[in-house]
Amino acid sequence: MLTFTIRRLILAVPTLLFISLVIFLLLELAPGDPMAQVPLTVPPEVKEKMRMALGLGEPVHIRFWKWLVQFFWIEPQVLVDHIFGTTFSQGDLRVISWQTRSPVMDIVVQRLPQTLSVVGTAYIVAILIALPIGIYSAYRQYSWFDQLGTFVSMVGFSVPPFFSGVLVIVIFSVQLGWFPSIYDTTLVVNSWESFVKQLQQMVMPVMVLALQITAQLSRFMRASMLDNLNQDYVRTARAKGLGEYVVVMVHVLRNSMIPVVTVIALGIPSIFGGAIITEQVFKVNGIGQLLIGAIQANDLPMVQTLTFIFAVLIVMFNLIADVLYGILDPRIRYD
Repeated sequence: MLTFTIRRLILAVPTLLFISLVIFLLLELAPGDPMAQVPLTVPPEVKEKMRMALGLGEPVHIRFWKWLVQFFWIEPQVLVDHIFGTTFSQGDLRVISWQTRSPVMDIVVQRLPQTLSVVGTAYIVAILIALPIGIYSAYRQYSWFDQLGTFVSMVGFSVPPFFSGVLVIVIFSVQLGWFPSIYDTTLVVNSWESFVKQLQQMVMPVMVLALQITAQLSRFMRASMLDNLNQDYVRTARAKGLGEYVVVMVHVLRNSMIPVVTVIALGIPSIFGGAIITEQVFKVNGIGQLLIGAIQANDLPMVQTLTFIFAVLIVMFNLIADVLYGILDPRIRYD
């Protein structure tokens, strides 16, 4: 397993370099001008100087190399300096946002807690709800519980977040007045009252996201459980006199979790990416809204950095899913 992990980590390096090159070239070919936001009263020669200051006058390969150095060499040094109080990155130019003229990673770190608190909570809630529903629906196939679970899953799949988000705002905020319709990102949790307010404003976005994620995970869990409940080893375990709880929750569940682990692991990067539509609906000032704002402002360094971070997370959690396969199923060996 250790050899496999090291080999995959080594192969991830050229993979990520190729992904970064593709992202960079796609953004270079995308239409739009960073100077489009500049007022028309600014003279053309001043615009040209601003363009040169942003590095747009340099060749493409030079700009790509500078971005690689800034992201893979300077930004880790900034992190080390922040943790240990060193000065390795002092005086080095970081990845700068064209829109805010501040370091991109500083903005990402500021927005990340909002995304983790809302989208991360929704993902955890969805997993805790979806797995028991999928397990029991498969064990009681075609029962009223299974039919109800299927109906709720179809609703979660069919209703898009921009509709369900507006719907819960109208019901729980406008009509009932239970929860605030807009997420207050300036709220500081330093007392019991502020903690209650934080929970109240998290309920609706977490509800919308959890419904969508639960619908997906519960269907995967149910299908995987049904596939394993009819296997020969289940009949053998029952014939040996094992209890039904041990057969289902130990033997069947462990084998059924293998495909579900893939869905869960590859869905975790979406936590950091944020639910773009949901963050827009509830005005959550997170990573998803940051990406939308950067695209609208043609802020290429911000868009490039965020999309590459998502790619790194996908590659990393894909590796974690493969390692978990060997833990869940002793028959899977990579060495």
